[in-house]
Amino acid sequence: MLVPVAVFAGFAAMAGWALMRTDPEALPSAIAGRVAPPVGAQTLPDTAQLTDEMLRQPGVKLVNFWASWCPPCRAEHPTLTELSKQLPVYGIDLKDPEANASAFLAEHGNPFRAVATDPRGRVAIDWGVTAPPETFIVDGEGKILYRHAGPLVREDFTNRFLPQLEKARAAE
Repeated sequence: MLVPVAVFAGFAAMAGWALMRTDPEALPSAIAGRVAPPVGAQTLPDTAQLTDEMLRQPGVKLVNFWASWCPPCRAEHPTLTELSKQLPVYGIDLKDPEANASAFLAEHGNPFRAVATDPRGRVAIDWGVTAPPETFIVDGEGKILYRHAGPLVREDFTNRFLPQLEKARAAE
């Protein structure tokens, strides 16, 4: 008889917590505040290999999980290209045939300072990625400050991502 009451109370508590969050649209990241997980040891031909050490170099940087087969990744590509003029942007190509990923970068330009590939999706799991594109803001010690799920476009980019990036850069 107490079980239904306890279940209801649990659901009510979770709903209350969800309503009290500052940004109910944001997906929480289990690794925010932690050092970035390993990025893997594979890359695409003719691209620099992304290493764990690069994520621990001074300054704010971005890590973007992307794929050539991902339409939202194509939509955000011009934004990444612009951001790469301001700070290091690193890419992790997710579950993508090497030839397709290389062709995508050749056609649209390569905004990434270095690239890792994740053909089986294991790196993405360690980072908590649910689906590309996802972009992480990483500080100079390699700590993840913010996770943005979805493409960096329009109001989502302006209203959610940019304030977090500006906050990270101000704290440098």
